[in-house]
Amino acid sequence: MSVVERARRVLPGGNTRTTLFVPPHPPYAVRGEGAIVTDHTGHRVVDCNNNYTSLIHGHARPEVLEAAFEAARGGTAFGLPTASEVALAEHLRDRTGIEQWRFCNSGTEAVLMLLRAARAHTGRELIVRFEGSYHGTGDAVVSPGAPGVVPGSVLVLPQNDLPALHAAMRNHGDRVAAVLIDLMPNRAGLTPADPAYVAELDALTRQHGALFAVDEVITFRLHEGGLHQRYGIRPDLVSVGKVIGGGFPVGAVGGRAEVLSPFDPQTPDGVSWGGTFSANPVTMSAGLTALRLFGPAEIAELNRRGDELRSRLHEAGVAVRGSGSLLRLMAADTTKLWWSLYERGVLAGTNGLLALSTAMTPAHLDHIADAVIATLRSDPAEHR
Repeated sequence: MSVVERARRVLPGGNTRTTLFVPPHPPYAVRGEGAIVTDHTGHRVVDCNNNYTSLIHGHARPEVLEAAFEAARGGTAFGLPTASEVALAEHLRDRTGIEQWRFCNSGTEAVLMLLRAARAHTGRELIVRFEGSYHGTGDAVVSPGAPGVVPGSVLVLPQNDLPALHAAMRNHGDRVAAVLIDLMPNRAGLTPADPAYVAELDALTRQHGALFAVDEVITFRLHEGGLHQRYGIRPDLVSVGKVIGGGFPVGAVGGRAEVLSPFDPQTPDGVSWGGTFSANPVTMSAGLTALRLFGPAEIAELNRRGDELRSRLHEAGVAVRGSGSLLRLMAADTTKLWWSLYERGVLAGTNGLLALSTAMTPAHLDHIADAVIATLRSDPAEHR
């Protein structure tokens, strides 16, 4: 019995993660080496998905693996804190200028922790977020009409609509705990937020005593301290994940000590937040190594490569958005686009997302460009 047949018997739809499903069924990965993934049929592809942007160094980077192995040899998880979480928190503090951190196991959990922190600190309940932005799978940040979701105290506004923002803060500002924004939301098309809009949002939150929160789970890779630093803003809270785990499950919330103080177990009536594998030494050690290997020079070089690839695709007539090492191909039929690229040896996100890694060579980037352009030329109406 094939893996596809086995999967359909024990997993709804044949796999666990909705974001990985492509009809009639996705291929199953067998091995990843650097920029290359081999599937269960032996087909090899250049990985531009990189586990939805998390594998900044591609697969099986030796230094990251050795850090994880060394940590695991001493114990994979404990009912005690370890120095590894202190070291990663110190690195993030120094890298971002954000004072304190707390770890969890995913970007979804990081956002939920961020919302809890905002509500606990302000004593308010309302969260403002923006339509089309993805902040994980918690009820508070998905569509209120989605199956199984119980509506919460969340106000959803249109992207980049300044009058709507002013009206919302004028009418509800004294109830708003935090305004949560992704500065370049993937699900909304990977278009960077307008700097003037972000500056006004920053000012309005201060004016109304709300917290300014930035979701950097995907965009943290674009700048040493996160994309928000390009905008010259200092958010009260940030959520991060993906690249800070070195390929292992991770999430984190950063903020001022005052804002995160409810998580201090010694705080009266504080927030109790556990997590059996949160801040485990394997993830912390692998993540710290991965970040040390991705400093300003490496970030600038990978962003340069992404900008060059985007320019090359633009010149060929491809509709593509994004910034730096993140690109989004715009297509009417993303399933057709995905399979066309996969057959040509490129693994993209199921919505047309391309995330570059430091493991990619110029030859890999040429192959990616050629595959995208060939796909465009095979069916130009679908990809403009």
